[in-house]
Amino acid sequence: MAEVDGVGGSRLTWPDFVVITVYFLCVLIVGIWSSRKNKKDSISSYFLASRNLHWIPVGASLFASNIGSGHFIGLAGAGAASGLAAHGYEQAAIYGLLMLGWLFVPVYMSSGVYTMPEYLRLRFGGQRIRVYLSCLSLTLYIFTKIAADLYAGALFIQLALNKSSDEWLYISVFFLLGVAAVFTIVGGLTTVVYTDLVQMVLMVMGSLVLMVKSFHAVGGYYSLVERFPYAKASIRAMGVNNKSCGEVPPDYMSLLRTLDPSKSEYPWVGMTFGMASIQVWYWCTDQVSTVQ
Repeated sequence: MAEVDGVGGSRLTWPDFVVITVYFLCVLIVGIWSSRKNKKDSISSYFLASRNLHWIPVGASLFASNIGSGHFIGLAGAGAASGLAAHGYEQAAIYGLLMLGWLFVPVYMSSGVYTMPEYLRLRFGGQRIRVYLSCLSLTLYIFTKIAADLYAGALFIQLALNKSSDEWLYISVFFLLGVAAVFTIVGGLTTVVYTDLVQMVLMVMGSLVLMVKSFHAVGGYYSLVERFPYAKASIRAMGVNNKSCGEVPPDYMSLLRTLDPSKSEYPWVGMTFGMASIQVWYWCTDQVSTVQ
């Protein structure tokens, strides 16, 4: 287990390195096995895994593709800083997924398309709108999603290794990019799906263990609710008390909060109506916005 050093950091010990090594070996073995299983003799085999995947690995891959370091670090931090209202993002996802299954997927299937750029080309004609939306989607992915996930994952590796230099942050980023690129380019969708299945199992098991240990450490759920408003951050940013994440709001247990955005980071009007358009974009169109 990781040991705490004298300056408040952590130092990995040999059991930690054994677990990390076994993890990467398991992912590597699954990646090589799935890559050999995939024929890759056609575009359909490479990008669609020959359409012969079971729904369990497909669902696990969708879960693992959506949940990542941005959730474990970013969303968890937002919940710790603001309380229950941060859960509104995930609650709204339920309605977005229902809309995807009942309204959008039937249109995609009947049209015989796989991506939103492909559907818009079929709907309005011309190749320019397809190329434009593909380039726009890739740009947004790089500067919003991929950048944030890479930074959060690299930050975790940097803290786990107790390396504070920026060089280690960039090394961690390139390491994550390299591992993901090798599996994706060599094995196609089949390798991505099966490696995501491994990631999903580890994430769910690790999250459950972390949840149980966390509740045990604070004395249970009711103790968490009672003690949460007294848990204030002790670190100050540049010598100034950071109230945005250092002070718990009084309505920390409220999902629907005040109308005034200056008094709440999650006003109920924005979380209700503004979130609706975001969910339609994210769950119903953005997940199929690729360069195909």
